[in-house]
Amino acid sequence: MTKQIDFVKNPDKKSKRTYWIITSFTMALIILPSYFAPREYLIQAVKKLQFPDYFTLELDILKIVGAIVILVPRIPTMFKEWAYVGFGILLLSASLAHGIVDGFVKGVAPLVPFVFLAVSYYYFRKLNYEN
Repeated sequence: MTKQIDFVKNPDKKSKRTYWIITSFTMALIILPSYFAPREYLIQAVKKLQFPDYFTLELDILKIVGAIVILVPRIPTMFKEWAYVGFGILLLSASLAHGIVDGFVKGVAPLVPFVFLAVSYYYFRKLNYEN
C-alpha cells in the first residue's frame, strides 16, 4: 500500500516538493527555449545584440552544466550557490541587453524565469540552511 504524506504535519516534505517542482520548471524555462526556438531567430537575436557567433554555443553549454549542478542532489551546495548566481547574472544581463536593444517588453521577458529562479533559491536556502 502507498503511504500518504500529510503535508500539514510535515512542512519539510511540502518544502521539498515545492522546491523540486519550482526548480524543475525553472530549469526547463531557462534551457528549453534555446532548443525549441527557430534557429534563425536565435542567430538574428545574437547578431542584433552584437554578440559573437560562438556565444549561443557557450550559453547552451553553460546552461546545461548549471542545470545539472542544480538538479543533481549529490553535488555540494557551494557549487549550487554558484550555479544560481550564474543563472541570475545570465537572466539579468539578458533583460538589460534586450531592454536596451529591443525595447521594454523584450527586456521584461527574461525577468519571468528570474522570478522563478528566486523562488527556487528561496526554497534551496530554506532546505539547506534553516535546519
